[in-house]
Amino acid sequence: MARRRRGLPVNGVLLLDKPQGVSSNQALQRVRRLYQAQKAGHTGTLDPMATGLLPVCFGEATKFSSHLIEADKVYRTRARLGEVTDTGDAEGQVLERLPVPRLDEADLQGVLSRFRGEIEQVPPMYSALKHQGRPLYELAREGKTIERAVRRVKVYDTRLLSHCDNDFEFEVSCSKGTYIRTLAEDIGRDLGCGAHITALRRLRTGPFDASGMHTVESLEALPDQAAREALLLPMDVLVAHLPVITVEDAQAERLLHGQPARADTDGLEPDSLARLYCDEAFMGLATVKAVGEVAPRRLLSTSSCKGE
Repeated sequence: MARRRRGLPVNGVLLLDKPQGVSSNQALQRVRRLYQAQKAGHTGTLDPMATGLLPVCFGEATKFSSHLIEADKVYRTRARLGEVTDTGDAEGQVLERLPVPRLDEADLQGVLSRFRGEIEQVPPMYSALKHQGRPLYELAREGKTIERAVRRVKVYDTRLLSHCDNDFEFEVSCSKGTYIRTLAEDIGRDLGCGAHITALRRLRTGPFDASGMHTVESLEALPDQAAREALLLPMDVLVAHLPVITVEDAQAERLLHGQPARADTDGLEPDSLARLYCDEAFMGLATVKAVGEVAPRRLLSTSSCKGE
């Protein structure tokens, strides 16, 4: 007999404003307990020092979280010139102090412009990337350094926001896998004085921006579970970039039983993914097999599809 999962069957997406000083997993577990949810996961790690947008998926929404992990991001960060740390941020030990050249806004605008487009980065040792099953940051804390392969990432825009003495603040729009700490270090190296970040805030992930975020404190202040669940976004927001296919009840039953079904696939290529709906209810994802035929790819549980 299967063991009953503890907690409530909460489904949906919460845009959490992750607080500073906690890991992404710690923030996730805090809101999971608050929602008494059976299942939850986040869609892309933020460093403990970082704050900002951390989409949390509850229940069936976790089935589609990978689509958000691949999304582009926007960050606002503050960097300090003249100091190099072992972690690339203010939480690390200072390894080197260097004189900072006299810089004006035009100088900083110029160096930021050189880090736009497709660039190469070496992931930092203090990162969650794994080597032989262990996160690199664990190895770094043991004083070990592992060879890391160069990555190519895309920086769509870098925009200077402010500059005061050796500190400057800028906004970065980039592809997944871009390390903002590494970007700041490379900018400091290019200026000949080194740099590390002293603040980092994520403002956008894919279609979501900071305007929809909720703090843990604001969630705790709500009167009851119903009020908290009212803040959740529907699961299909995670795959809103995909085209829509609608099926009738009989075809929906076939798909729920793992069988191919007839559907209007006009304009869709074979093997492409689409959002699947029946009676305006989101069912999950389907794959186009041929003209007029789809197959189930990633569906909600039967009870969720039937709205029970």
